[in-house]
Amino acid sequence: MFAVLAGCTSTPLPPDTGCGVPGGLCAPAAPSASPAPVESRYTPPAPAERAVTNPIDLPPSSDGSPRAATGGNGAGTRIAILLPLESGNLAQPAEAVRAGFMAGHERDRGGVTVNVIPTGDSAQATLDAYARAAETNDIVVGPLARPAVAALAASGAVSKPTIALNHPQTNGPLPRRMLVVGLALEDEARQVADWAAAEQPGGRALVLTGSTAWQQRLTGAFTARWSQLGLSNYVVELPSSDGYVDGNALAELRARLQQDPPQLVFAALDAVQLRQVRSAIGTSLPTYGTASVNPGRDAATAAPELSGVRILDLPWSVQPEHPLVASYPRWDAGTGGFDMQRLYALGIDAYRIARELALRPGAAFEIDGVTGRLSVDMGSGAPAFRRIETGTVYRDGGVFESVAFGQ
Repeated sequence: MFAVLAGCTSTPLPPDTGCGVPGGLCAPAAPSASPAPVESRYTPPAPAERAVTNPIDLPPSSDGSPRAATGGNGAGTRIAILLPLESGNLAQPAEAVRAGFMAGHERDRGGVTVNVIPTGDSAQATLDAYARAAETNDIVVGPLARPAVAALAASGAVSKPTIALNHPQTNGPLPRRMLVVGLALEDEARQVADWAAAEQPGGRALVLTGSTAWQQRLTGAFTARWSQLGLSNYVVELPSSDGYVDGNALAELRARLQQDPPQLVFAALDAVQLRQVRSAIGTSLPTYGTASVNPGRDAATAAPELSGVRILDLPWSVQPEHPLVASYPRWDAGTGGFDMQRLYALGIDAYRIARELALRPGAAFEIDGVTGRLSVDMGSGAPAFRRIETGTVYRDGGVFESVAFGQ
């Protein structure tokens, strides 16, 4: 019932059109046999206008008066953020990023004016909006959708320091003034591989995965990095239906592990699937995963089967009590839940990076962010960015114990 896909080799990565979250957010609409309609009704906003967007709930100021989510003193640095708020498909993730960005601005607004520039779906609409934003702002943040980032990177139009919120998935060099800070499942999987290799030196890894695109992306990135480290692995794809792993496949997996046990498991699964797996094969094997296996901190969703699982995730998700994380208002993500929270956290850190660039143009710096430890270098060479997320061990009852790694 299950398929062994690879031994000591990497699984090819399918195209990633998401925003660094399982589910393909920020993906374009599915291909259609009919030509795409022309966006004749789209008019780029005037460059001097600030978009009116929905405010977020913020704690009162020290004197008890309410605080606005937008604004500035009209002096100092001007930062534009381009988001597809006018897109039918991308409005929700765009709003999550916007809310986080404005929460960052509210906490550290001194000398910074933020202009929110809404765009539509098309790459041309984004390019038009970028050109106008670059005329009247010092730093531009965005775009968010991967195709729009790719179009901007290839356009030759990047004239101001630009913080892209997604990865353009291109083999060519990025513009000298473009810094890419998007969340990427592949980066997380590679970090987990380094973590597991440090804790299980020389170990052979069993990689458990499914057939969805995000699972295959995690699998490909982990196995590629594992092989680079000179370590062996084999991949087992578990069939599932309606989110549940096939029972016969679990029985076959259990029998195989009794005859040929690995030293560790990497789970490119979701939390429900991993609970099933550990119920079937036991909990003794050291098991690693990314945010996809995080069952959350709510006691109502406690997962005793996941106790001891090592999970790499954003500080925003696993360290809400951290002083920095706690200094920002939590956000009601509505139906988007987990994925929208990740994008909200991305918005917070995007603002902090933009503000730091304004304070120290051309310098290298590090930030203890809500999406991880961030390293930025926009000096004379190619822009460089690195995010190290938080390693934790999940304990029953929704408790996460932090683990030091990747120093």
